[in-house]
Amino acid sequence: MRDEVIIVDYDCGNTGSVINMLKFLGKKSKLSSNPEDLYEARWIILPGVGKFDSAITSLINRGLSEALLSVASQKKTPIMGICLGMQVMCKSSEEGILDGLGLIEAEVKKFPMSFDATLKVPHMGWNSVRIKNQGSIFSGLKDPRFYFVHSFYVDCFQKGDIIGETEYGSRFVSAFQKDNIVGVQFHPEKSHSYGVEVFRNFLGLL
Repeated sequence: MRDEVIIVDYDCGNTGSVINMLKFLGKKSKLSSNPEDLYEARWIILPGVGKFDSAITSLINRGLSEALLSVASQKKTPIMGICLGMQVMCKSSEEGILDGLGLIEAEVKKFPMSFDATLKVPHMGWNSVRIKNQGSIFSGLKDPRFYFVHSFYVDCFQKGDIIGETEYGSRFVSAFQKDNIVGVQFHPEKSHSYGVEVFRNFLGLL
């Protein structure tokens, strides 16, 4: 096992900011689309920007979906999904017709256009996260704020998996964590000091 973070490259992620954040923390990282690198990774980050079905198709075509499922269940490698990366960890999405990875018991839903006439979709900008589990990736944080850009949100089947919630017209899951599987709807790589601590806590999972 290599002492480095593998950032999954599947043409659906804004990876530069993630690489810079890890560099700031003094952690070696590698951007890779090679499934073999996932088997050797100590940590894996699954970033994501784009459409659900396109992301799933890209992961499947590269052999990355099979590798992610394997290391998640057998090696218990810590994996963090960011934004769309969080959503593809779920079982399904209203955005597409393909199955998600199913790493977490959850589905992805679209913000209803009429839920609040004063709020716009996509949800974009800084917002607070209400921490549900202080011993998670939010350890040491108090009243954190993060940067969001999304039109879909995660609905967890198991409430115990929810570690963070955010208000935007109604309350939605902004972070989940089940054992080695972590998902965040916000972009910690663009969230300054709060994001630094989220990455630092994630790197402490192993």
